[in-house]
Amino acid sequence: MKLFSKNFETRLDTVYDAIVVGGGMGGLSAAIYLARYGLKCLVIEKGKGRSLWMQDLRNYLGIDPDAPGRDILNHGTKQAIEWGADYLRGYVEDVTDEGETFAVKVKIGKKDSVYPVFRGKYLIAASGVIDVLPELENMQNVYDYAGYNLHVCMICDGFDMWDQKAVLIVAKESQINAAFVLNWFTPYISVLTHGLCTVSDEMKQKLAEHGYPLYESPIASFIGEDHKMQGVKLTDGTFVEATTGLINMGSIYHNHYLKNIEGLQWDGENLVTNEMAQTSHDRIFALGDLKKGLNQVSVAVADGTLAATQIWRNIRRASQPRKWEENINN
Repeated sequence: MKLFSKNFETRLDTVYDAIVVGGGMGGLSAAIYLARYGLKCLVIEKGKGRSLWMQDLRNYLGIDPDAPGRDILNHGTKQAIEWGADYLRGYVEDVTDEGETFAVKVKIGKKDSVYPVFRGKYLIAASGVIDVLPELENMQNVYDYAGYNLHVCMICDGFDMWDQKAVLIVAKESQINAAFVLNWFTPYISVLTHGLCTVSDEMKQKLAEHGYPLYESPIASFIGEDHKMQGVKLTDGTFVEATTGLINMGSIYHNHYLKNIEGLQWDGENLVTNEMAQTSHDRIFALGDLKKGLNQVSVAVADGTLAATQIWRNIRRASQPRKWEENINN
């Protein structure tokens, strides 16, 4: 059932088998499997996730390469609800481990917000990350190309930059090292710091040896039309010709609600998990971008399947077996 501010109270007394924080590819995969296992689950989705602005999902088996991420999310949400999952648009503020259950505090609504608490036996963290984009006075100019010609994942989209003139946009000197991996796909790389960091003489020398120009002035705007980039104009008047680019400025992890949970093993901002996406806390699972490993849609979807299956196994093994009760009293 789709929950709203007007009907969520009908579920406040429900103890879900699992609460899924995040309605992206991994979270929806988990919800679909949980529901098909006959388990009660709630998906809480904050909106504006990473996969929402993917314009072409070109590397996923069986999907039209022109399919935008939002269409797949909408279809997956509909599918999860039809199988029996509950779905709520809201922002998870906090999670408290109560022993046998988790208390999940959710903010619903931007204005006149309410803060209900839902409870579940297991928690699946699938809230992902959001990529840092270059801040311009006109951010719509960035959105006109991000997800089209401007990519954030080299593994996903390196092929689409093959032998094109590309810009690598960074915020820290260490992020420039991506140029020496990106050159597998294209050697025509210009590095842009957007005025955010100082580049050492050693790194400048390394870039020069590879023939990669370095531009340290801030970006004024991306130039092109119909989402097709032609280049980048800098505030000093320089025009850098480019038809594609990789934004490598880091990511913001949506994992704040887990920081007070004891017993979790972290590797930086990523959670360490086993082969079933289970964290060091036996009732918390982490999917996709939140766990240590590759940040791919295909991986997140598989993680959702694994987590849901392990939760079902745990609950099934602790439950009484169902018996054929026909004529049992005769």
